[in-house]
Amino acid sequence: MKYKNIVIAGGGILGSQIAFQTAYCGFNVAILIRKDDSKEELQNKLNKLYQTYVETIELMSTEKGKANSNWARGIASIENFNKKECLEKAKKALDKIVIITDQELALKSADLVIESITENFDAKIAFYKEIAPLMPKKTVIVTNSSTLLPSKMAKFTGRSEKYLSLHFANTIWKNNIAEVMRHNGTANKYFKEVIEFAEAINMIPLAAKEEKSGYLLNSMLVPFLLSAMDLVANGISDPETIDKAWTLGTGAPKGPFQIMDTVGLETAKNIVLQYQKVPNIFDPLLKKMMLPYNYDGMLDILNKYIEKGKTGKSAGEGFYKYNK
Repeated sequence: MKYKNIVIAGGGILGSQIAFQTAYCGFNVAILIRKDDSKEELQNKLNKLYQTYVETIELMSTEKGKANSNWARGIASIENFNKKECLEKAKKALDKIVIITDQELALKSADLVIESITENFDAKIAFYKEIAPLMPKKTVIVTNSSTLLPSKMAKFTGRSEKYLSLHFANTIWKNNIAEVMRHNGTANKYFKEVIEFAEAINMIPLAAKEEKSGYLLNSMLVPFLLSAMDLVANGISDPETIDKAWTLGTGAPKGPFQIMDTVGLETAKNIVLQYQKVPNIFDPLLKKMMLPYNYDGMLDILNKYIEKGKTGKSAGEGFYKYNK
């Protein structure tokens, strides 16, 4: 794996995190966005990520920080932790990330493109068609899609053999997993290279042996979130009570609506829209045991929040209020 120049397409919650973590690990990183007037907002996200890394590193240098719940494995292993070096790497990461809107300029020397734009099939296809003629022959492209199958989008990249999925979890400096999923046309060479890249940015690569919507993590998470929204859509209970049922009943740190605030309500909406189009996600036996999900009710709820600008934690408010 000889990757050096990495382009992150999209500066959302995960896009900015992937960019910062990649730069922290020494790669040259450019974030490709569409509008110049979005640069300031994205830079603010990166500044906040830098502060988060600094605060996390400071905590890791204390006895309290050595607890498993506080240790950030993406920043350093406990055996190789050096506070000064980690702080220097975080500062260099902030200084070296380039934000760019010129596609041709961003892609001309890219070794790897990590597509992390909105979770929408048509939007991704349109983007691939735009960048396909601009990428050098050497460029490998991966999608950070949480649910869409790479085989359905591969041909639009113009390099099916160099295209696959690389999906990250939120707060990747702590939850340092990266799901790597190939499609039937992915060349084994590039599948191995992407796994090596994931390791190089301090992720634990999780290889999916067969293509599946939702990979490993979201195959379990998405039905969980849909079930929670369905309870609200059908008037059974409210988000806060449902979150309490989950956190108090299982000991989990976050309930489903707190998780949705973290990933963003726009992402939650796109997931609902996708699953709404797939009526047979349950096997026949399970469908006999339960009523179909109230997708229209879920979308009504999410749209009411989104229309008011309450799109989640990054906006300061979603199902809950946050300090920005």
